[in-house]
Amino acid sequence: MTDQQPAVTEEMVRAALKNVVDPEIGLNVVDLGLIYNVDIRDSGRAVVVDMTLTTPACPAGPQIIEQAHREVKNLDAVYSNLEDVSINLVWTPFWNPEMMSQEAKDELGFF
Repeated sequence: MTDQQPAVTEEMVRAALKNVVDPEIGLNVVDLGLIYNVDIRDSGRAVVVDMTLTTPACPAGPQIIEQAHREVKNLDAVYSNLEDVSINLVWTPFWNPEMMSQEAKDELGFF
């Protein structure tokens, strides 16, 4: 990586992941609180995302995970040093509605 080439940041990864929408709920995975961790490694060459689903039986799970991978990988169009993207599906802690952003809670009627 040259000094002039920018590295991908956690904020950029989270922004990309806002394009991933749970088709059953209609909200993005970031606002739903499904993204637990974004780890930028090797000077921006690798991104590892720990995420969960609203339930282990989520029928859209494979689609959501594939879309998350694709959205983060697409950052290589701007951050050409990005070589590897990993999406880890985790179940701890188990997701609950309190993890949603206030905007998501408002949208779904949680008060």
